Amino acid sequence: MSRREAREAAFAFLYQLDFRQEPIDEQKNMYLSVHPLDEEDLPYFNMITDGVFEQAAKLDDVYAKYLKDWKQSRLPKVDVVLLRIAVYEMLHVEDIPLSVSINEAVVLAKRYSSEESKGYINAVLGKVGQELEK
Repeated sequence: MSRREAREAAFAFLYQLDFRQEPIDEQKNMYLSVHPLDEEDLPYFNMITDGVFEQAAKLDDVYAKYLKDWKQSRLPKVDVVLLRIAVYEMLHVEDIPLSVSINEAVVLAKRYSSEESKGYINAVLGKVGQELEK
């Protein structure tokens, strides 16, 4: 597996968290029993899922100021999860260039969200990247 696949698995897991009430550890165990990951991918999967889950509100604050004519509460859940993962990586994963985090979010948006989502996700994350590079 690769980081891309581990990221996609993290996305799927984080998306399901909005729809289930069980504690996160229980949900993670259930998810991984159905969608097992290679041992070398588990640390990255855990870092992303735990980090995004614990810092969701902070991550939302980082990107929300760049949502033109949108409110975070009105975004599709898929897009919120993608934005959170990308912002988390941009802030906390030093060995991934900002452009790669942005591109990976756009790739996942093309696969799992609407046609217009990829454009505004790219634009919003581009603005976040510009802010972080200052």
